[in-house]
Amino acid sequence: MPEEIDEDVAEDLPGEPTDVGDATVEVTVEEEMRSSYIDYAMSVIVGRALPDVRDGFKPVHRRILYAMDDMGLNSDGPHRKSARVVGEVLGKYHPHGDTAAYDTLVRMAQEFSLRYPLVDGQGNFGSMDGDSPAAMRYTEARLTPIAEEMLADIDEDTVDFTPNFDASMEEPTVLPGKLPNLLVNGSAGIAVGMATNMAPHNLGEIVDALVLQLDDPDVSIQRLMQAVPGPDFPTGGIIQGTGGIQKAYATGRGIVRMRARMHEEDEGGRLVATEIPYQVNKAKLAEDIAQLVRDGKLEGISDLRDESSREGVRLIIELKRGANPEIVKNQLFQKTQLQDSFGINNVALVDNEPKVLNLKELLQYWIEHRLEVIVRRTQYRLDEALDRAHIVEGLLTALRNIDDVIETIRAAEETADAREALIADFELTEEQARAILRMRLSRLTRLEQAKLEDELEGLREDIERYRNILDDEERQRGIIKQELVDLKEDYDDERRTEIRESEGQLVIEDLVPDDPVVILRTDQGYVKRVPLEKYRVQRRGGRGVIGMETKEGDHVVDVLTCTNHDRLLFLTEEGIAHDMKAYQVPEGDRYARGSPVQSLFERWDPDTDVEKILPVDSFDEDRFLFFATRQGKVKKTPLDEYERINVNGKIAIRLEDGDRIVDATITDGDRDIVLVKTSGKGLRFPEKQVRPMGRVASGVKGTELRGDEEVVGLVAIEDPDETLLTVTRQGQGKRTPFSSYRPKNRGAWGIYMHDVAEDETGPVVAAVEAHDGDEIVFTSREGVLIRSLAGDISRISSGQAMGVIVQRLEDGDETVAVSRLTEDELGALEDAEDEADAEEAPATEA
Repeated sequence: MPEEIDEDVAEDLPGEPTDVGDATVEVTVEEEMRSSYIDYAMSVIVGRALPDVRDGFKPVHRRILYAMDDMGLNSDGPHRKSARVVGEVLGKYHPHGDTAAYDTLVRMAQEFSLRYPLVDGQGNFGSMDGDSPAAMRYTEARLTPIAEEMLADIDEDTVDFTPNFDASMEEPTVLPGKLPNLLVNGSAGIAVGMATNMAPHNLGEIVDALVLQLDDPDVSIQRLMQAVPGPDFPTGGIIQGTGGIQKAYATGRGIVRMRARMHEEDEGGRLVATEIPYQVNKAKLAEDIAQLVRDGKLEGISDLRDESSREGVRLIIELKRGANPEIVKNQLFQKTQLQDSFGINNVALVDNEPKVLNLKELLQYWIEHRLEVIVRRTQYRLDEALDRAHIVEGLLTALRNIDDVIETIRAAEETADAREALIADFELTEEQARAILRMRLSRLTRLEQAKLEDELEGLREDIERYRNILDDEERQRGIIKQELVDLKEDYDDERRTEIRESEGQLVIEDLVPDDPVVILRTDQGYVKRVPLEKYRVQRRGGRGVIGMETKEGDHVVDVLTCTNHDRLLFLTEEGIAHDMKAYQVPEGDRYARGSPVQSLFERWDPDTDVEKILPVDSFDEDRFLFFATRQGKVKKTPLDEYERINVNGKIAIRLEDGDRIVDATITDGDRDIVLVKTSGKGLRFPEKQVRPMGRVASGVKGTELRGDEEVVGLVAIEDPDETLLTVTRQGQGKRTPFSSYRPKNRGAWGIYMHDVAEDETGPVVAAVEAHDGDEIVFTSREGVLIRSLAGDISRISSGQAMGVIVQRLEDGDETVAVSRLTEDELGALEDAEDEADAEEAPATEA
């Protein structure tokens, strides 16, 4: 049984202790978790994930380079198997997995990953397409010349060493780092509770900035940015805008927008990407573009292929005939990684503590590190020179007294006696005496004595120079400057990444003609946009042309006309509103099926159907959105409440169970409203009888329903002197003057507006306002669509009439939708009929 602990001891223990043994101390779970997790977090932060601000390396990078240097894998020597390097690293310095070490070595050899590679690889070291490198037993590696600059002078006591994991040897805690590696190659890593993501830069520009700071420690960040305008990525590309760069250089954090470098070929029929954003997988990029084209989210692209080679990237994007290259390019930037962001997060270890650093601080910490290296190197060389001068002075003393020295040595019984005699007779130190005893007889010549005198003179000059350097920080800074200039001469190259000042994005709307278009929607939720001129005008009762290819069991239910720049409100069956510009709806010809609505929006409930698409040209304060539902409810809401709709959509109307939107229209608040029902009955009442309500309101009763009646039409009268066109399922239509229907009170059952018979006409399916100069678009369930002049449809004053045939239908087909084209919309189509006929005319031989 464990002994009971003393009460005084128990008071000092965390939590409520129970019986413990002599070697056991009880702690609470909370305390243990806190302590252990902090230890783990600091181990990851300091020992694995974050780079040292001085040399820019994490421990594994540093160990690989040091091991390669120790193996003699210099840039002018032969390559050695990567497996041998990894084995050396794991066996001596890095007791972790071989995969992690090899992956690190591979990345240091990739020209598309590091701006200035540190390893010269031979073999397959991966590609921009995400291809894996060959196994380490196949590849070979050696240091690059620029990596040797990182290791230069490491044998001159320039940095501290620490025992390795088993204390069998030592490894450097940091490299001398003549190259400002952290700034030129960047770094990335995820620690515990923090991460780093530092951008690469051009060596020549960083050198210029360091020289500025060496000359003036108080130099401003703005002045430094004149030398370093921004990151320089190994894959080139274009940085769009300088705002993120300025923020990153001032605060240590900022977002840089990167774009591919693209140009046009074949007179605008082809786009070619020759440089892509940093860290973008080229193969996945091409795959994503192809998928977007297949999904109908990218228009104007006919083909895509990758012609990249050893000479560089060449991603070919073939355009469809008539496609605007600028529009396609902007769509690619918006929807693919041809435009990407690089989030700069300058977190590095300073005295083993993570800190967020701005540009000036990064430069300053590197300068301080190099100053320490210069001082330690100079002190080491001074000590070496003093030691050598001391020996040379002893040798010269011996040569000047050569006969006496020889006699003294010959008279001694042993070497130790000779050493003691030399020290006593000639006032030498033990080191000098040992050197004299090691001296060969061939060095007793006058020529050797002259050489030693010259060497001593040179040593004394070196000693004086080293002491002057140690005593003068300006000289130390001068040495750093000269080394930087030498680096720039040896390794500087042209900037690869272009920086453009303007962050302004191309506005597609400015490039899209504001032409009239037809938007078609099917019952199963497919939509497309077709230029209005594709449909030719028919006389009343015409058969028309196929307006939309539909799947079996699907049919067109919504046809509306607008212009490309209009906003489209998509109203769902649940009363939610989404929006987009008309030109953003994928364009198709008359025979195309269209795109699923849910594919057009980022967050669209796949179980939700569209009930109405409404075009909006402006959101004026004195305009309203007026709703009618199948169950006879109406609602009026200020239109400007729908001007800003986020990706999740906005509630447009709250519907009761089983009800759904039948129609919606935009009004000025002073019109008369006409509701038309399947039975042919309808009601006209003043809009003012419906007060404005908020978006989430469910509305008020618009008309009484009896039996299986449903509301199918909503008209907000524009001109009381014009007519109402009602259309039945069997393609019969009737134009009746609005004056035939006197306004009643909201909520009444109404009067007959169209006489219907189940066998002859079927129920009423739609109602629109019709002026003589308008054209009416009729669409059938099979997708047949025609346009007829409203003036060709006779006016009938009686509400009891069945009307005339307005759309001839094939057996089994039926009219499902009716849309109106106003005279203003038709003004832009003066030659539409001739152009459409010319397109459909068969080609003839010359």
